[in-house]
Amino acid sequence: RVVASMAGVAGYREAMAPELAKAWAAHGIAEEPRCGGDVPIAYAAGSPEPDGSLLLSGTGAAAARIVDFELDAVADALGWLLADTGSGFWIGREAAKAVVDALDRGLPVAALRHDSLGEALYSGTPAPVGAGGGIAGGLLTALVGEHFLGAERPATPRAAANRIVRLAQADHMRLAALSSLVSQAAAAGDPAAAGIVREAAGHLVATLGRVHVSGPVVLAGSVLTSDGPVRQAVIELLKGETVMTAHDAAGAAAWLAARDLLPEAGAKALHASFTKGP
Repeated sequence: RVVASMAGVAGYREAMAPELAKAWAAHGIAEEPRCGGDVPIAYAAGSPEPDGSLLLSGTGAAAARIVDFELDAVADALGWLLADTGSGFWIGREAAKAVVDALDRGLPVAALRHDSLGEALYSGTPAPVGAGGGIAGGLLTALVGEHFLGAERPATPRAAANRIVRLAQADHMRLAALSSLVSQAAAAGDPAAAGIVREAAGHLVATLGRVHVSGPVVLAGSVLTSDGPVRQAVIELLKGETVMTAHDAAGAAAWLAARDLLPEAGAKALHASFTKGP
C-alpha cells in the first residue's frame, strides 16, 4: 500500500499536479503525490541534512541554496546559450572554440588527425610528452577534429574551421559531447584541456559562492558525479567544505516522502538505504 509519494518536477509545479494525480490514480494510487522541485531532490540524493547547497554540472550548470529541503536561492541555471558556465556544454564549447581559433590562425589540418597519440589515450599506453610537458602534437586538437570530422580532411585550415562551425551549429549537443574528451585529454596531460578543466572548476566554485552559506555541498550532474579532472579540481577548491555526491534521485524523492512519516533520527538513518540501495 502506498502511503506517501513525491514527484520531482522542473518548472511550474502547480500546472503538473493535476496530471500527476491522474497518472497516480491510473495505477491505483488514490493519494496524489506531493510535488517538489527537481533541485531540492537532487540535493537530497546526496545529503540527509535539511540545509546546504547543491552544485550541479551536467549538460547545464547551477548552484542552489537549500533550506529545509526547499529551494531558497539559485545561481546560473540560465541555459547553454548565454550561461551555464562550467557545464559540460560550456567545456565542450571552449574546446571547439580553441580548435577553431587555432585553425583560423593557420593550424595545419594534419593536426586534426587521431594518430598514435589518440591510440595511446584509448589503449592506456602512456603518450609521448612534448618539451613543454604537454602531450606532443596537441591531443585535444586531434580528439576534437575526429569528433567533428571523422576521416574527413578539408583542404585548408579555414575550410576545416568552417566545417566544424557548421556541424556545431546544426547540432549544439555535439559540443556537450566533447566534455568527456576534454576530461580524457586533461587526464593524459594535454595542457589546453587542463586549462579548460581549471577554468570550468573555478567558474563552478565561484557560482556556488554566490549562494552557499553553510551545510554540506552536494555535487550533482554527470560532470561532477563522474570521477574525472573537473570533479577532482572542484573538490580541491572546496577544501574545508563537507562535500557529498548525489546518488539516486528517485530514491531521494521516496526518502523525502517517507521522511514525513518517520522520526528525524530514523529518517537520517535510512537515507543511504533509499539513495544508494543495498
